[in-house]
Amino acid sequence: MTTDNDVLARLRERQSADLPVHGGRTLAYVYDSGLAEVDRVGREAVAAYAGSNGLDPTAFPSLLAMENELVGFGLRLLDAPDGAVGTVTSGGTESVLLAVQTARDSRPDVARPRMVLPTTVHAAFHKAAHYFGVEPVFVPVGPDHRADVVATAAAIDDSTVLVVASAPSYAHGVVDPVTEIAALAAQRGIRCHVDACIGGWVLPYAVRLGRDVPAWTFAVDGVTSISVDLHKYGYAPKGTSLLLHRTAELRRPQFFASALWPGYTMLNATMQSTKSGGPLAGAWAVVQTLGDDGYLRMAQEVFGAVDEIVAGLPSVPALSLVARPDSTLVALATDATCDPFTICDEMAARDWYVQPQMSFAGEPATIHLSVSAATRAHVPEFLDALRASVAAAVAAGPVVVDPGVVDFIKALDPAALTDADFDGLLAASGLVGEGDGEGGLALPERMAGVNALLDLASPAMREALLIAFLDRLSRPV
Repeated sequence: MTTDNDVLARLRERQSADLPVHGGRTLAYVYDSGLAEVDRVGREAVAAYAGSNGLDPTAFPSLLAMENELVGFGLRLLDAPDGAVGTVTSGGTESVLLAVQTARDSRPDVARPRMVLPTTVHAAFHKAAHYFGVEPVFVPVGPDHRADVVATAAAIDDSTVLVVASAPSYAHGVVDPVTEIAALAAQRGIRCHVDACIGGWVLPYAVRLGRDVPAWTFAVDGVTSISVDLHKYGYAPKGTSLLLHRTAELRRPQFFASALWPGYTMLNATMQSTKSGGPLAGAWAVVQTLGDDGYLRMAQEVFGAVDEIVAGLPSVPALSLVARPDSTLVALATDATCDPFTICDEMAARDWYVQPQMSFAGEPATIHLSVSAATRAHVPEFLDALRASVAAAVAAGPVVVDPGVVDFIKALDPAALTDADFDGLLAASGLVGEGDGEGGLALPERMAGVNALLDLASPAMREALLIAFLDRLSRPV
């Protein structure tokens, strides 16, 4: 039998190839408080409850108590009225899925339910539409990247079961006009969900710090539900989120029960049945450790970092701010002298991870930053790395994709391609090759050329290629 020391050593060896989750240099996927004590408490709580099962709250009453306390904290934070309720989920996507499912099931009289979404809404809503058969009706955003209220009003009809706004939108970091959108929904008796998965645990503190934030919480009439993630700016371990409802009646269609089999009567508040109590305990422990005052201090740090990055951008040639951020997300655009994909590669070479975003609907590709509290102490280093990365990208020039390859890709119908076709395309694009990587695939060290090619493909072709890529990665070894 392999010893535990050997197994843990192998884990550490494998983890060394992953992005660092601490240190403030990974500006996507992870949210770092910078506080070792917070991380320790969260890890120990996860471990202590790893074997507990959230399936039956009467069997593990400590989990129920922690969930109710977390929900209570979130409701107070988001100006909820008396009688508001909530549920802990596994993450923002599950919260979004449940919000859409609940809206659909609240209107059994609507044969073909629809939901009205700004084009900047998180793709989790696209997933919900796909899973639950709710037709997405997309409305444009204005030059400020916020949802167009007039277009939203025109898109609502008798089949609409949900209207959605973001606080903030992921791609641009701005808050939609929630007050106006919620009023439109309320006038028609329609639910209005605010996706605050990113901003929900930090924007209330921004207001306390005197920052100008558009209204978006339950204080806005017509807002019926809000999703807010604890594993983002709650700085809790992955993965926990809250789905909050203004009333218990609004939440009721979220629940699922089935007694039509010979086993126990299934009763679920979320999409999961059996679920580890670890993430819930980890989130509770972190929230208890930081508390309201601690989160206010964390907000001071993260907004200080955002302000310093924005103030330092004029010293970085070729870069500009896409939109002045309402929250902690920053989007950067390049001029014609370089491209964002090369800059992302150059930042990675300097041990900073920033996220490339593809072009969309006439808007150019951008660089995305999810700023954490831990980044504050390293902003000067970040700006130095950004200046050096931009200089290297300008020296290299924008990535150029062979026009013949572009024409070939654009002429393809992704629905008609075979597995052999995808193998050839993946190899030609540089996404995979033969090698010693996981699953027998060698992944490219630099992604600029690959991203430039994907950026020129249609959304449907990009989706098809990346699904094929994921399929090739996910093979047993």
